[in-house]
Amino acid sequence: MNKLIKKIVAVGLAGLMMAGAFAGCSAGEGTTDDAAEAKTYSVGILQLMKHTALDKATAGFQDALKEKLGDQVEFDLQIAGEPKNCTAIAEKFVAAKTDLIMANATPSLTACYGKTAEIPIVATAITNFATALNLDFEPEGQSGVNVTGTHDLAPLDKQAEQLLYFFPEVKNVGIFFCTSEANSKYQADGMKALLEAQGVTVNYYTFKDTTDLQPVITKAAADSEVLYIPTDNTAAKNTDVIRTVCEDANTPIIAGETDIAIGTNAVATYSIDFYDIGYNAGLMAYDILVNGADPATMNIKAPEKLTSQYNKDAVERYGLTDKITDDYQELVAEAE
Repeated sequence: MNKLIKKIVAVGLAGLMMAGAFAGCSAGEGTTDDAAEAKTYSVGILQLMKHTALDKATAGFQDALKEKLGDQVEFDLQIAGEPKNCTAIAEKFVAAKTDLIMANATPSLTACYGKTAEIPIVATAITNFATALNLDFEPEGQSGVNVTGTHDLAPLDKQAEQLLYFFPEVKNVGIFFCTSEANSKYQADGMKALLEAQGVTVNYYTFKDTTDLQPVITKAAADSEVLYIPTDNTAAKNTDVIRTVCEDANTPIIAGETDIAIGTNAVATYSIDFYDIGYNAGLMAYDILVNGADPATMNIKAPEKLTSQYNKDAVERYGLTDKITDDYQELVAEAE
């Protein structure tokens, strides 16, 4: 009987030892999983310049990734200041082998794409990705390369309708934009075609950088009944100059986006939400980093939030108060 008890005890002890061994293996596997889950992702952000719209897009992008990854994501935010500085920053990100690059604005995207075909690039505040990349694909299609993201193009037909709604008798519209920004010309060409189809004469007033902006806007304001300013980063950086010149000339503006509209005291805009497009770009970046999504096969995403907006001072200045309906939101500058 004692021998039987000893055998039972021995078998039981052996079972406990084996269970402990398996538990140890499980614990080891759990540690490995935890280590994988704790991976820290490096994300380089190349923002063309400081201004409210681009700042909002970057903030939205960072917020989306921080909400998803917490302290598992590290950002290296670089502000180029002007297009010529973008290439050096892109080279820095490539040399550092960042896990992903976020390109904010077209010159940023062009520089980053020119320096890497391997690191995934998620871009935002791009009017037309195909134009920016010099490739052939639909505005909301797949790039076929290491690039995806969110575009910032509000429907040009709606903006043309808005301009003609406020100024139904207009015969002469000037379009003011920077030739250094390919996507500004894309918008200008689209708006020109839409307005000319309605019998409006359209003239371009272009500048290459801030050095010739003031004389060009002065001529544009003097020559035009109404000015249209598309989403243009250099214009957005110099709205005080544009506003002063146009108000002195008594020339109303229809703007391509909210912050240019606020800064220039434009009559109205039909605009996107830059924080929103940045946030959605951040969600796309998460899908690439964590789920292994391929940017080459991810469709470019359109803005989801579009709003008709107006400046109270401008509509009063130009006698357009009766044009404002419940569909319009008043523009209010954000506190610095």
